[in-house]
Amino acid sequence: MLIVEDHDDTRTMYATFLSHSYDVLEARDAARALDILRERTPALVITDVALPGIDGFELVARMRAEPASSRIPVICLSGFDGSAHEERARQVGVDRVLSKPCLPDELARAADEIVRQRRRTS
Repeated sequence: MLIVEDHDDTRTMYATFLSHSYDVLEARDAARALDILRERTPALVITDVALPGIDGFELVARMRAEPASSRIPVICLSGFDGSAHEERARQVGVDRVLSKPCLPDELARAADEIVRQRRRTS
């Protein structure tokens, strides 16, 4: 699992919580996440939408354009509301959008569900 979040405290909280069930990789920004994805294929990517430089939606679009990462499921965490935001998520291929603030147990439930579903269909 790869967590992409620019706020260190938030990223660490999620990584610590999820490390009980998953091997967790961390990236502070999308550029680093893309570097990691060239070397590893995590079961899931969890990314904030609002990242410095390349935003979370562009990260997902770039993932979908690469054969090695095109099928990795993605959860986007967003502090934004609105149908335009949801539409953009669908357009780039986000599997699920969760609103921030998002409690770690809520994120873990969504991650578990997506990973289980992906394993059943693969």
